Amino acid sequence: MGLSLRDLVLLGLLTLAWGVNWPIMKLGVQDFAPLTFRTISMAGGIFVLLAVIRIQGHRLAIPKEHRLELLKLGFFNMVMWFVLSIYGVKLLASGRAAILGYTLPIWTALIGLALYGENPGKRLWWGVMAAACGVALLLSSELASITGRPLGTLLMLAAAAAWGFGTHMMRRRKQQTPVQVITFWSLLQSLIVCSALCFLIERDQWVRWPNAVEWSAMTYNSLVIFGFAQVMWFRLATILPPVASGLSVMLIPVIGLFSGIAMLGERPMWQDWVALVSILLAIATVLLPKRKTVSA
Repeated sequence: MGLSLRDLVLLGLLTLAWGVNWPIMKLGVQDFAPLTFRTISMAGGIFVLLAVIRIQGHRLAIPKEHRLELLKLGFFNMVMWFVLSIYGVKLLASGRAAILGYTLPIWTALIGLALYGENPGKRLWWGVMAAACGVALLLSSELASITGRPLGTLLMLAAAAAWGFGTHMMRRRKQQTPVQVITFWSLLQSLIVCSALCFLIERDQWVRWPNAVEWSAMTYNSLVIFGFAQVMWFRLATILPPVASGLSVMLIPVIGLFSGIAMLGERPMWQDWVALVSILLAIATVLLPKRKTVSA
């Protein structure tokens, strides 16, 4: 792929950071209000991101004609993802939530086909079938379990679909605002929305301060996820070929599943393993490049 050693290290660190964050978030919200956890993490992360933007010399000003588009970008790329996925993590095992969350490339391909007339080829339909099989396995095991939470599965799928639609909006945006600045304003928008929802929905749960584990999980999200991973993703998505960025997406649910086993002692059922393989195959059909036909 022609990557430098530094690029390979950054790609590996990014994939590891996002993958490990699934059980870390699970630890943070296990006995703590999920949206409050997310809001505190964003409040810390926005200052980290602001410092990065200042160091890079970007301006925060947005032309008036682009502000409505910016609000739409923030709503689908961050607000919906942050709200829906944190409740999904609360209700599901962290590895299962990671698998469902990273059905993102499938949703992106389907939305492109349905709304924008994109035709990614016949291989997509094999991916859709594989992803559907994986999701059906996860949902069936939730419905069969007495303590199952099928709502968590649906929340994660909705979060992934919203992120997929937001990805198309990002690709088609009219403004030339740096992606880091778009992220800052989107994160601020998410912080405002989540703060309001916290007050409306979770204020009766504000009975104690976070404990040491919860503070640690919030700090990780503020510094590593919002301060490092987001910025590194923008850099790597700009310089890496599609195979490299696709590889990082495919590895994140794998790391999420195995780190959940290591950190939380989660015991995946056979449905989880089959679903993981199915969804990885599905993502591969969308992200891996097609073979070039050699003309005679």
